[in-house]
Amino acid sequence: MSTESAVPDVRAIRSSGLDPELAARLKRDPDGLVTAVVQGASDHRVLMVGWMDDEALHRTLTSGRATYWSRSRQEYWRKGDTSGHVQWVRSVALDCDGDTLLVEVDQVGAACHRGTDTCFDGGDLDAVVLDPTERTP
Repeated sequence: MSTESAVPDVRAIRSSGLDPELAARLKRDPDGLVTAVVQGASDHRVLMVGWMDDEALHRTLTSGRATYWSRSRQEYWRKGDTSGHVQWVRSVALDCDGDTLLVEVDQVGAACHRGTDTCFDGGDLDAVVLDPTERTP
């Protein structure tokens, strides 16, 4: 991996060990990454969003632990290696467009780097919420 660019090395993608048929189904962003939405297996809450390239997905599928590509640190990181807040993989699904992964995990400890259960707590935005009787096409 080059540490000068957030783009994973194309050679690493080719040699990742990811099933070529699965790799062909992925629609990556310009940096070679696919969005990974991480959901708690027990309560189905969205815990966090991460990024995976072919190698991170391969490691996730074959190790039982969630691995991501860190765009800020420009390296792979396996959730929990430094924090102890491990994500044990329960399932991984690819969406119909091939550009988003849904990773269901058993989360041990906090999912967010801020130490909270989810990255989506306390960030609610004001939005109009219509009563079902007010909803018209």
